[in-house]
Amino acid sequence: MRIKNMRLWVAVGIAAAFLGFFFWQNSRREERSFRIIFIPKVIDEDNDFWKLLIEGVEMAAAENKMELTIVAPEREDDYEAQNELIEWAIGQKPDAILLTPSSFTETTPYAKKVTEEGIPLILVDSAIDEDIGDTLITTDNEMLGEVEGNYMKQYATKDSQIVIVGHVEGSSTAIEREKGVRKGLGEYEDRIVDVVFCDSDYDKAYELMMDLIEKYPDIDLVAGLNEYSAVGAARAIKEKGLHKGIRVVGIDSSLEEIQMLEEGVFEIIVIQNPFKMGYLGVEAAKKLLNGEKVPKYIDSGCELIKNDSVYTEENQKLLFPFREE
Repeated sequence: MRIKNMRLWVAVGIAAAFLGFFFWQNSRREERSFRIIFIPKVIDEDNDFWKLLIEGVEMAAAENKMELTIVAPEREDDYEAQNELIEWAIGQKPDAILLTPSSFTETTPYAKKVTEEGIPLILVDSAIDEDIGDTLITTDNEMLGEVEGNYMKQYATKDSQIVIVGHVEGSSTAIEREKGVRKGLGEYEDRIVDVVFCDSDYDKAYELMMDLIEKYPDIDLVAGLNEYSAVGAARAIKEKGLHKGIRVVGIDSSLEEIQMLEEGVFEIIVIQNPFKMGYLGVEAAKKLLNGEKVPKYIDSGCELIKNDSVYTEENQKLLFPFREE
């Protein structure tokens, strides 16, 4: 009887030790600080979209006690430099990589390398031409362009001269937004006389718009596809004093864009939510690393703002989101 009791107590002891080790391991897993690397297209303190996107990533990483590293090329269109950074990031063996691809096609082979190494890949803002990432968190970019096109359509005529000022040729956002503009214009799509790309450079967008004004003196509608292209084009139109005859629509919501919207240089701006985009990217990484399921596509939304709706409470929250000091 004594031997049986001893065996029983030994079994209980082993079970207790096993359970203790199990819970200790779980607690260690929960306490572990994940390491993540974010590779945006660029780090630009003069561009509100990138500032807010990065702030969203930083806030979510801080709240979730993640170790965050952010690296980026010096230019938004430099996919070769970004590809080198992706290879570098893989070598750091992080728990997850967040990526805003510079090119719809040229980034793809390097994104594949991330997944081949078993590292979760979260695409933020921009897509690539193959279904590689664990999730894509972005605005519906075709819808973003379609909102612009739909608005311009009401003012278009059979004699209109419409120009599109894009950002980076070949990027998924430029491709999808231009497609949306054309879709929104409907039967007036054939009134698009030119599409140019500024490589996400304010000054280049300004110069391109100056050239377009000379080339097409009867331009009456202009669509800018991101902050750089929209602001650069609007600066040229404002300087020429043509904003009463040319309707300009833009995307994103820098302070300068908002001011020009109030002045009537912009007819409308269609805004994204880059802060939310970045925040959700880190949240998705956390869920994946904890073994949770994440949707393949998460739409961060967009909103059309007119100059008479800038000061509504809801639009103020979108235009001036909370920033942690």
